[in-house]
Amino acid sequence: MIATQKLINGIKFGDKRLISKAITLVESKNPEHRKQAENLLEQVMPFTGNSVKIGITGVPGAGKSTFIERFGKLALNRGKKVAVLAVDPSSSLNKGSILGDKTRMEDLAKEENAFIRPSPSSGFLGGIANTTFETILICEAAGYDYILVETVGVGQSEVLVSEITDVFLFLKIIGGGDELQGIKRGIMEMVDLIFINKVEDENLQKAKNTKLELARALQFLQSKEKDWKVPILLGSALENNGLEAVYEKIDEFVSLKKKSGRFDEIRKEQAEKRFEYWVKELILQKTKTENSAENSYEQHQKNASVLKKNPITEARLFVEKLLKI
Repeated sequence: MIATQKLINGIKFGDKRLISKAITLVESKNPEHRKQAENLLEQVMPFTGNSVKIGITGVPGAGKSTFIERFGKLALNRGKKVAVLAVDPSSSLNKGSILGDKTRMEDLAKEENAFIRPSPSSGFLGGIANTTFETILICEAAGYDYILVETVGVGQSEVLVSEITDVFLFLKIIGGGDELQGIKRGIMEMVDLIFINKVEDENLQKAKNTKLELARALQFLQSKEKDWKVPILLGSALENNGLEAVYEKIDEFVSLKKKSGRFDEIRKEQAEKRFEYWVKELILQKTKTENSAENSYEQHQKNASVLKKNPITEARLFVEKLLKI
């Protein structure tokens, strides 16, 4: 096990190998590793908070990896450092993961000021890994200006992505029939920017029609941020077309949030939600490992599983017993 101080020094000096080791430590479920990870995160916290965190979502085939690679190179050309957290879907049976995003971003991976970290979702809902928030903190402490979080895809729990990022970008492609089909209202309520990808001369008119439909749909939804109208941009990541406009709009959006005070306000809300998540997670872990609670937990769980009583009643009875209410 690498010493905590060595990992911290590696993070501060941008040593990619030690940054990766630190992230592996944070992802570990080993109790000793978790204790060390907690100590590490505590010490790097003063160096966090200066990055722009961008969540990028879209259906499979929307071109997320290509977009991230080209956008990342654009940011590098402007003197920025870029970290990519690419979350791959894990097998629900063996928790295995393809982890192929690094191979799909070969050019970006070679850049000195770019860092790519594929992580398995391990069955965690929301299109992210359960330690993505903490991984972001490490990348912030390492001085990356932009942290791009590529999600598994669009799903009902995608709200979790917006709860750990500053900008939520939705990649759309042109399909047949109703262009709004399959786009959940929840996703549309969360987006800060929409990029219609893979637009070429032959489908330009269809892309414009899609943009019009999306704009109409957004009119019926309450805006997330005051004075911000969600931009709908057209382009092709593969052809490096339209990415400059995306970059400028993200910069404009972040500047607007900082000027209004919403940037820091939302980050505080995100930290509070993360606190709540870990309270629930740690209490559940304790109940499964503490002898005094383990038997009671298993009994109430069994009652729920055989539908002796409804699950919510069994959960309430167990919690009341646990907290001695």
